[in-house]
Amino acid sequence: MLRIAYIENMEKWSEEFTFSVPVTVRFSETDMYGHLNNTVTFAYFEYARIEYFKHVGHMADWLDPNGTTIPVVADLQCDYMKQVFFDEQLSIFVKTAAVGNSSVDIHYMAKNAKGEIVFTGRGAIVQIDRTTGKSVPWKDDQKSGFSL
Repeated sequence: MLRIAYIENMEKWSEEFTFSVPVTVRFSETDMYGHLNNTVTFAYFEYARIEYFKHVGHMADWLDPNGTTIPVVADLQCDYMKQVFFDEQLSIFVKTAAVGNSSVDIHYMAKNAKGEIVFTGRGAIVQIDRTTGKSVPWKDDQKSGFSL
């Protein structure tokens, strides 16, 4: 199996996910051979990440027009394991891997209908001040909202 730097033990790592969203691969997301374009996985990560943030209770604050902070993606990566084709049903899993002072490391896993892992990913999200663009530390309730 492919060696992925942020995954020490694939079986243990994959068992730690509890949150997922379903996705169906649309025709417009495929290339002329009918397989998923490699850029689309990042849109799937975004969709799943936002649903995850809603689930843990963070999106309301960030979407408040009077709020002072927003999340930004600091880095994002994807590792492809199996081809994915038009009309496949995927589950995109999301979990918190680590929480820093103002950042959170998020991990992603996509499984097909057979339960096979088709791609994985990780990325750092940083909470920043809307006006200054500088990082803002998590409040205690925000930190506890990220389930580890």
